[in-house]
Amino acid sequence: MSTEKPSATSTGPATHPVTVPVADPLSDPAALFRLDGRVAIVTGASSGLGNRFARVLHGAGAHVVVAARRADRLAALAQDLGDRVSVAEADLTDAAARERLVADALAVSGRLDVLVNNAGFGEPAPAEAETLEHFGRTMNINVTALFHLSQLAGRAMLAQGSGSIVNIASILGLVAAAPIKEVSYCAAKGAVVNLTRGLGAEWARKGVRVNAIAPGWFPSEMTREQMFDDASGLDFIVRNTPMGRGGHEHELDGALLFLASDASTYVTGHILAVDGGWVAR
Repeated sequence: MSTEKPSATSTGPATHPVTVPVADPLSDPAALFRLDGRVAIVTGASSGLGNRFARVLHGAGAHVVVAARRADRLAALAQDLGDRVSVAEADLTDAAARERLVADALAVSGRLDVLVNNAGFGEPAPAEAETLEHFGRTMNINVTALFHLSQLAGRAMLAQGSGSIVNIASILGLVAAAPIKEVSYCAAKGAVVNLTRGLGAEWARKGVRVNAIAPGWFPSEMTREQMFDDASGLDFIVRNTPMGRGGHEHELDGALLFLASDASTYVTGHILAVDGGWVAR
């Protein structure tokens, strides 16, 4: 949250300092990462990283609204978590479903504090052969749905004067995928990267932070078969990642909690790569 004063050349209204209520970091540094009493949405929570993200936020004290298409998996997750969890079966390619999701989250306690835009889609295809339908589907779920959810959540967060949106981008939004043929996914995640910067800057003085995590190679439904369970794919990761391995799902926990919580109140529009050094090469 910004406490910056307007410049001498500013013609707009004065920006009043924003009070940032955080725990005393000297007496209890870990308290900065707590989310007690806060409401969070996690999309794509039925499997993989999204499932893990929901568990992490719940473990930090948040009431978590888990959203995905596969209701049976969400029900199993909710049973594991116990209290402080709501299930929202939703096809996020549908605008009305996105609106219902945010409305359901606001119904929990009248506020929305964290949105984790995790739902995504990627499937390799040679650029010269990729259909417009496939390209459009990739952009729709990764960019259009993410923007609309950010807009809907952002309105609520702006009204209450606080909130954190964490977009799940990718290192393939920062660098090319070659030799993997996946330009539409690169384009979509590149859009997420700059959308994050734009929203982060636009809402910075209004108490709403927007940041992104750019994971490197982590096992998921999209990557496991073609990368981690395939000898040549795994060799590609090992040879090209400075740390010599793919990531473990728990290695995103700290990045998520940092960006979602009061530990990052002076961070917005930032893309945090968690990639074993991939983009540093």
